[in-house]
Amino acid sequence: MTDSRTRRALAVFVVVLTGLVAGSSALDRVGHLPLAAPAPADAALALQTNLAYHSVLAADLMRSRIRGDEDLARAAEGAVARNTDAMRDLVGAVLGDQWAEEFRLLWSAHVTALSNYSSGVEDPGARDAARAALSTFEGDLAGFLATGSRGRLSREAARAAAYLHVDHLMRQADAYAARDYARADQLYREGYAHTFALGETIAAALLGPAGAEALREPGWRLRSQLARLLGEHVVLAVAATRAGVTNAPDFAAAGEAVNANTRDLAGAIDTLFGAAAAQGFQSLWADHVDQLMAYTGGVAAGDAGRREAAVNRLKAFEREFAAFLSTATAGRLPATALAGTLLTHDQMLMAQIDAYAGKQYEQAHDSAYSTYHHMGEVAGDLALAFSGTLGDRAPAGGSQTGYGGTAGHHGPR
Repeated sequence: MTDSRTRRALAVFVVVLTGLVAGSSALDRVGHLPLAAPAPADAALALQTNLAYHSVLAADLMRSRIRGDEDLARAAEGAVARNTDAMRDLVGAVLGDQWAEEFRLLWSAHVTALSNYSSGVEDPGARDAARAALSTFEGDLAGFLATGSRGRLSREAARAAAYLHVDHLMRQADAYAARDYARADQLYREGYAHTFALGETIAAALLGPAGAEALREPGWRLRSQLARLLGEHVVLAVAATRAGVTNAPDFAAAGEAVNANTRDLAGAIDTLFGAAAAQGFQSLWADHVDQLMAYTGGVAAGDAGRREAAVNRLKAFEREFAAFLSTATAGRLPATALAGTLLTHDQMLMAQIDAYAGKQYEQAHDSAYSTYHHMGEVAGDLALAFSGTLGDRAPAGGSQTGYGGTAGHHGPR
């Protein structure tokens, strides 16, 4: 694809995304919705979070193939399939079972092609075949979305969006194979952000004008953005701790990606509550990340004392951060209950670390999956409390980040 075509594809997608911006709402415990028709806001947020998580799982699958880690790759395949089933259920709830099965077949074929692309990093023929399969997928998905949305999402715009999704994943795989880990993780983040936004676009188009109207509420938009940022914290923390446990060469880049997300979260707090609150948040949250890494170091070294010290410091963080947010929201977030929620979050992340270190990869993926969707619930609680505290002062478009971030698409494939 030429540079000019890439720019046209991006331009078309941005125009459509701007016109169809949608929002958020609640997930159940495992990221699935019941097969009865979900509320529009629930369907939109579930699609956002599952699409974004797909981008992460697909990238992880591709990286495990590049490393030749077949045990991990098989576990990753199972996690991707579970995520595909969650999205199939969402499509079925909105469009019906026949559409759901068609989506599953399309989506599974593109996962296979992505896996084949990463498996053939030293085989030009295999890579070309995978590229051709992915190009076919882009056209087929575009037709599926254009027809399913009754033209509210054009075939051209849908194909541009599918192209960008695939391009992010192939580029991060290429960078990872070339040991350009900083670039690979930049694309990892861009892919996550792009698919999260794409979920909004698709939901608004499939639900139609009546459903999309419910997605314009400021509280919904705030929840969506908090779910994006907090969900990204989970996936980046998981990636960094896995690299730390194995002393992988991409650990430094993975750690910097976590730090960039922390800056983005602080930027959101700045928008909502001001610079002083943002600075307090960043200090506390950075300590939270530090202790997770300290726990990881203890696991890697087989040092029970280091693990216990990190657990104790995390308990202090949970109390301090809960008190910070309770004060910021004038008690709308009760400190004791919030500390318990944070404890659950940390315990889930540590369980994932322990499972991964023990090469219990399916269990590690399950723990990561649960932790990610648990953060979606936390985002809902935070958005409700923040909106109640700020009232008319809440930003109409949700929180905006000002402490770093990701955007853009760079060059041809």
